[in-house]
This record gives sequence, structure tokens and C-alpha cells, in this order.
Amino acid sequence: MTPEITDPRFQKIAEEIAADPANASYTKRGVEPLFYAGPQCRIMIVGQAPGRVAEETGIVWNDRSGDRLRDWMGVDRDTFYHSGKLAIVPMDFYFPGTGKSGDLAPRKDFADTWHPRLLELMPKLEMTILVGAYATRRYLDLKSSASLTDVVRDYKHYLPTYFPLVHPSPRNQMWMKKNPWFASDVLPDLKDRVAALMA
Repeated sequence: MTPEITDPRFQKIAEEIAADPANASYTKRGVEPLFYAGPQCRIMIVGQAPGRVAEETGIVWNDRSGDRLRDWMGVDRDTFYHSGKLAIVPMDFYFPGTGKSGDLAPRKDFADTWHPRLLELMPKLEMTILVGAYATRRYLDLKSSASLTDVVRDYKHYLPTYFPLVHPSPRNQMWMKKNPWFASDVLPDLKDRVAALMA
């Protein structure tokens, strides 16, 4: 079950997103914007965009990548979706479709339009977890040529506000094997910081 947005200020933004002509094709099909945010959130997770499974189930990160992300963070599904302390705000709130090599990229202007409005309503945010290249490049103001591996290896440079990560997709299993420092150094720090903010 996806976390429910109960605060009327956030509900209003969700309604405006659904009413935006840019999202008309989704709204006509009955697809609602997939995100969660609330006034008590301490941590925000910014990923790429919901996948096909997320769109079909109405639950973002409801797949193997989500299972791995929760494992990296050291939280269970109930905490992830229902603690009220985790905001889940992808770069696009709709499934962008599938291309030749996987899901298409999130729309470029979507985050610029809607993220700032949500951030204004979350004064208790202390850390933003940036998952993957799209979120990392936007929030850290990096060039498209920036190496995500280098950014993640140098993650302490962006703390405590941002914590950059590679995408937890099973496709990155080979990357994990090539970069053992990620599991030995980065993930324990991530778990500790998440636990402290969720306490």
C-alpha cells in the first residue's frame, strides 16, 4: 500500500500536477502522480522516475530495486512507506515509457517545476538521498559528463545535505563487484545516518 498524502497543502500540489496539461495523457488513463511528501519528513529520496511496475501498482520503488534500496538504507517496507519521515520524490512522478535500453529518462523540466514547491513545505528535511545519475546531476549541479562512480566515491564531500548513490537496480551488480568500497565504506555510513534521522 502506497503512503497516503494527508496534508491538504501536499494534496493540492498533487491535484495541480494531475491537472497540468503536460500530464494529461496520464490523467486520462487514471494514472495519478507517484510521490510521497509530508511536513514531518526528515529524509528525501530522489530517484529517476517510477517504472512500469510502480505505475501498475501505484507504489513507487515497489520492485527489486526498491528492495535493495531499503536494504542499503537499513529500513523495512513499513518504515519506508508509512513512517511519515521519508519523502519519496522522483525526478518525474510518472512512468516515462520504455526505450531500447530500458526505461526512458524523466522529463527534463518536471523536477524544476514541482520539486521546489514540495521542498518549501518540508522544513524538517535534513538529508536528501540522490539515487542515480539524473537526480545526482540535478541536485549537485553536475555536468552530464560527470562520473557517477567518482561522485559516489567522494560522497562525504556532499554530506550532510546530500548522499549520492548509484541506482540499486540488479543491472548494477557488476558495478558493485568492481567497486567493493561501496559496500564496505559507503553503505554502513548510509545506514547509520538514516537510523539517526529516523530515531
